Amino acid sequence: MSAHDRLRRLGLFDARVPRYTSYPPANHFGVAVGPDTSAGWMEAVAPGSRISLYLHIPYCRRLCWFCACRTQGTSTDRPLAPYLETLLAELQIVGRHLPQDVQVSQIHLGGGTPTLLPPQMIARLGAALRDFRPWAPDIRYSVEIDPTEVDAPRLAALAKAGMTRASIGVQDFDPTVQEAIGRTQPFEQTRDVVAMIRDAGVASLNMDMLYGLPHQTRARMADSVQKLLTLTPDRVALYGYAHVPWMAKRQVMIPADALPDAEARLTLFETARRLFLWDGYRELGIDHYAREGDSLADADRTGALRRNFQGYTDDTSDVLIGLGASAISRFPQGFAQNHPTSSRYAAAVQEGALATARGHEMSREDTIRAAMIEELMCRFALDLPRLAARLGEAEDDLRRRAAPVLERFAGQFRDEGGVLRLTDSARLLARLAAHALDAYAMPEGRHSRAL
Repeated sequence: MSAHDRLRRLGLFDARVPRYTSYPPANHFGVAVGPDTSAGWMEAVAPGSRISLYLHIPYCRRLCWFCACRTQGTSTDRPLAPYLETLLAELQIVGRHLPQDVQVSQIHLGGGTPTLLPPQMIARLGAALRDFRPWAPDIRYSVEIDPTEVDAPRLAALAKAGMTRASIGVQDFDPTVQEAIGRTQPFEQTRDVVAMIRDAGVASLNMDMLYGLPHQTRARMADSVQKLLTLTPDRVALYGYAHVPWMAKRQVMIPADALPDAEARLTLFETARRLFLWDGYRELGIDHYAREGDSLADADRTGALRRNFQGYTDDTSDVLIGLGASAISRFPQGFAQNHPTSSRYAAAVQEGALATARGHEMSREDTIRAAMIEELMCRFALDLPRLAARLGEAEDDLRRRAAPVLERFAGQFRDEGGVLRLTDSARLLARLAAHALDAYAMPEGRHSRAL
């Protein structure tokens, strides 16, 4: 049986399952978690611990058709100032609930398009973050950058504010593909912005690509990846395009009849993957690549790689505070998500309250299954002795939970002294294997393709 036939038999080409950037996935969040709940979780953060911050800027000058993020278009800078004021007010409210001596170890400024902010607003936000809590000596501060909406003064302001890593969404450099997804971004423009980022003294560069876009072919994918490699990013995320027009209405603009089928998606993925490996990148998890010496590669080597809403991360903090409309916070006790619309988010903050609209409180069973799923997604294995020691759970009980995975994927796992490891040829099945551990019902077809 060929590899493609085996993957088809196991359901990879037909399945739609969560990406497992959280467990349970966000579609299972509910209104039982509100401002009082998240306030209690913040107040329970251990004094002296390290926390991470995610700040969401939802505005974009253009709404790319492929995007399923919580964003809104604006042709002017008019909404930026009041939104920044609300974000700074929320930061103060959050500060009232956290211990004074926590350290900020990671900051991620995402969107939307954070680089819509003019330099003076970037400086003001940077100063507020500096004043919020002490920064750890090894802090990492990443910013999502749109090459079509940034200039040297903005990059200089971000660097001065503390940015240590820039993240650029490429998707694809082919003009035909770009036109089909509503994102015109010439290679030359991206190349020039990368040069400005380096000139600003930013040491680390992340770039995102998508496979499974309309009109992509093996040749076009290879050409785009080779162009990207000339920019020498330190890490790359190679995501599968999620066509979910029932959730992201703008995706109706995507020509569905030009989308590659599941087997063509696999060819596109393998084409890009081989080029990254050929160029010396380390393969991390299901869709990330990093150069040796990058902190993400180090985390993978030492077993410290983790997964959160930004994908794979080397963030070891147990607490991630999300600020801004739709932002999600993660605590050991559960998840809390802000109001998704900027108007309702602003109204809550203006009343002096946390903007939590929904979330999920973790049960003991949730915590166990979340740890098992993260282990699978990050290390392609279930290290039962390690998980048992970490969770204070009997190894036999963990093996019982893993039984449906081993049954569904018989022959795809090796038992290495209690470490249940996916074979190298079965790594593409990680999301499907994680789904077999998922105790929550999922509406049929409501997630993206497993590949």
